[in-house]
Amino acid sequence: MSEPGTIDAYLEGFTGQARALLEQLRALAREAVPEADEAVKWRHPAWVHPSGTILFMISGHAQHANVAFTPSTREAFAAELTGFGTGKGTVRLPYGDPVPSALLRRMIAYRVREHEDDGVLWR
Repeated sequence: MSEPGTIDAYLEGFTGQARALLEQLRALAREAVPEADEAVKWRHPAWVHPSGTILFMISGHAQHANVAFTPSTREAFAAELTGFGTGKGTVRLPYGDPVPSALLRRMIAYRVREHEDDGVLWR
């Protein structure tokens, strides 16, 4: 699979509920961290701090989208994520379910703070 050059190109690979959810996540990211640069990293959309550190990434899959943070960010919200599938640093969002926008905004703010105040880099 070749690396998409832009997030727009990445999103073109999806339709229906998958495309809608990924577009919602992109809009939320742009609102939550307008100072971050959008980039494609490891073939997935990423939001990069002005310092050059990845803040978080999104990815689309057959039945869900993932939002990938650092494991420390995901762990800080473990109690609020009990209804979601999670991985080391990821949160699984099934297609067709409402986007937990308020929770994701708090997670993004936490991730920015942990990078800026504590120097936490990407993985």
